[in-house]
Amino acid sequence: MTRIIAGAARGARLDVPGAGTRPTSDRVRESLFGALESMDAIAGARVLDLYAGSGALGLEAWSRGAERVDLVEISRPAANIVGRNAAVVAKAMGAAPAAKVHQSAVRAYLARAQGPFDLVFTDPPYDLDDAAMTADLVALAPLLSPDAVVVIERGKRATPPDLEASGLTLLREKAYGDTRVWWAEIADGGA
Repeated sequence: MTRIIAGAARGARLDVPGAGTRPTSDRVRESLFGALESMDAIAGARVLDLYAGSGALGLEAWSRGAERVDLVEISRPAANIVGRNAAVVAKAMGAAPAAKVHQSAVRAYLARAQGPFDLVFTDPPYDLDDAAMTADLVALAPLLSPDAVVVIERGKRATPPDLEASGLTLLREKAYGDTRVWWAEIADGGA
């Protein structure tokens, strides 16, 4: 079972697609969001959740005070689940929906998206190759606000993302079991 850990929708249960996704564990999400809150990266943020899966990362950010969330998932069945999860979170928050689901390939979405985004989660399938990951980040970079934080989640054995190619710089890196997370920002630090 996946659930919202904290915020206005704390405890809301989220459905998880049956195949083709790898939900971020509660332990990883709790640590990740603790770090993001200490950076003041969530409150009022425009959030983008790429390779959304169940939508748990983006919806957790919404529960914790993000202004709006765009969730991108190519799989129609998974996108339908994300939509249902967004409705569950909206109901738990007693809020008008501020989460929008886009059933689309990531780069196709990025080519037409309207930024800027303040907080981005990208949690691609572990088998996504390095060139595709770099192409995603390059397409994402022009859509970032000056102080944006990008969170990249991949398998522990994955090569680090090529942040330099997209004009990003590493803020932090941490491993959690089989998962490795990188936090990045615009290379000039938003200055």
